[in-house]
Amino acid sequence: MGKRGPKSKSKVEIKWSPNFAYAIGLLVSDGNLSPDGRHITFTSKDLELIELFQKALDTNIHIGKKSSAKNKIKKYFVTQFSDVLFYEFLLQIGLMPNKSKVIGEVKVPDAYFFDFLRGSFDGDGCTYSYFDPRWKSSFMFYTTFVSASYAHVIWLQEKISTSLMIKGHITTNGTRAVYQLKYAKKDSLKLLRAMYSGTDSLFLSRKHLKIEQMLHIIGQHL
Repeated sequence: MGKRGPKSKSKVEIKWSPNFAYAIGLLVSDGNLSPDGRHITFTSKDLELIELFQKALDTNIHIGKKSSAKNKIKKYFVTQFSDVLFYEFLLQIGLMPNKSKVIGEVKVPDAYFFDFLRGSFDGDGCTYSYFDPRWKSSFMFYTTFVSASYAHVIWLQEKISTSLMIKGHITTNGTRAVYQLKYAKKDSLKLLRAMYSGTDSLFLSRKHLKIEQMLHIIGQHL
């Protein structure tokens, strides 16, 4: 754990709000805590998501580019900063280094859970839709959250169920490396409206637009 002196001050205002909860959701999906006890990194292919992360935390930190382990082309945007107090706060609410497969509950106040969930969705979630070929007039759509941690997916399912009385179902890919929490049409609409209920909510524009276009087909909107 990094050491701090008596005058240490966090770069981030550690105070729950819709934007702060959204940033925590982004960190849970695409963030990383360094083992050094002080550095927080956020990485995304989408520059807008990096900018939203900075806006949510009211920071203005350098944005660089990096490559992946399998591809040397620098196509990922990344921002990193050192903040011992914020790092320790993240540990207290359930984040940790190398969290992908082991993270479970994240201690988010109930009032900001759906802001957190929208951040998680913008990082590692998706919607998809199709016309069922058996009934040409039947338009189906799903909202999905993805995680390598079964404990985290179970926690998300339980929190959503408690708040909205919808269950969803969990699937895995063939190797069980990734878990997907899915909500179908009626439940998906209820969930999406809860996630986007704030008038000043931050959100990734391309995912929001896709949802609006999808709902327009059935004469609905957020």
